[in-house]
Amino acid sequence: MATHQVGIIMNGVTGRMGTNQHLIRSIVAIRKQGGILLHNGDTIMPDPVLVGRQESKLQDLAQKHGITRVSTDLDACLADPYNVIYFDSQTTVRRAEAIKQAIAAGKHIYCEKPTATDLDASMELARLARQAGVKNGVVQDKLFLPGLIKLKRLVDSGFFGRILSVRMEFGYWVFEGDWQPGQRPSWNYRKEDGGGIIVDMFAHWRYVLDNLFGEVKSVSCLGVTHVPERWDEKGERYEATADDAAYATFELEGGIVVQANSSWTTRVNRDDLLTIHVDGTDGSAVAGLRDCKAQHRVHTPKPTWNPDIENPFKFIEQWDDVPGNQVFDNGFKIQWELFLKHIVLDTPFPWDLLEGAKGTQLADLGLQSWAERRWVDVPKLSL
Repeated sequence: MATHQVGIIMNGVTGRMGTNQHLIRSIVAIRKQGGILLHNGDTIMPDPVLVGRQESKLQDLAQKHGITRVSTDLDACLADPYNVIYFDSQTTVRRAEAIKQAIAAGKHIYCEKPTATDLDASMELARLARQAGVKNGVVQDKLFLPGLIKLKRLVDSGFFGRILSVRMEFGYWVFEGDWQPGQRPSWNYRKEDGGGIIVDMFAHWRYVLDNLFGEVKSVSCLGVTHVPERWDEKGERYEATADDAAYATFELEGGIVVQANSSWTTRVNRDDLLTIHVDGTDGSAVAGLRDCKAQHRVHTPKPTWNPDIENPFKFIEQWDDVPGNQVFDNGFKIQWELFLKHIVLDTPFPWDLLEGAKGTQLADLGLQSWAERRWVDVPKLSL
């Protein structure tokens, strides 16, 4: 029984997402559980080196979580043959160049999305990785949420019959930063720094829609900057140059219509920060991050529009919970384990840089639709 040590360069893990989801809840959690146990009794053990620009910050993070390796020298880490994976969760504008360096150094690539700030750059990364023969993957975490796993189970079972439409509501109120600190970094609201909710969220919506319901064929999108000024982490006022809300309609293969609202300027009055409502000929369902409720055709009430009487139906109570029937682990951790198995065992991993480029493509086309105020078709991508 052998232990496969896998050296991982983790660049950008001092940020919120990198620290919480990728380091603490994924890599550190895998190490604490004793690695990834394989069927033959072997174990995969990730061995990260934390890379960034502030050594003191890296050292503090490493000491808290039992990590022994830190570095401010990315080139040296890439030159070390012990490190076989390069992971990137930096801000979007820094990601592509660092990934190109890592590909040139022969490292396997795993990274956050968007993979780059535009489609051409995202496709370049996918082509370079293919030419170099390095394995590659992109974080597509929402596929591993309990609510979406339950929803996918309904889709695969044929529960919906013919799926007609999908309505997605995502978002919450992000404070402006003057009287309460904002919950998101200020660069999210500066277009010049790679910010904007279309760039951020359409990369998610592409893989969610493609994997659950069908390929996205066309998009109509309106972006808005509802809050024109905000205050940054130092308390200094700045102009918000990026969109903080997007109102989109997607057409999928098979004629499925998707309405998707994404907003950092809405106050939540629904079950979760993300809800996905699916209507089909045989049934409907509403999924959040963890829960999913369904209503079959035989349980569908027969309301009649009559505003002159009190509503006799308690609609919310007429839905059934979809059971979990399994233990749900952290979605980021699940995908990390799958990618590490892909590296060591060569097991399939479909969520590669080309899939990541599809997300960038949809964001680009959403921005184009907004600028030109029209529907835009989504061409197929291939290397």
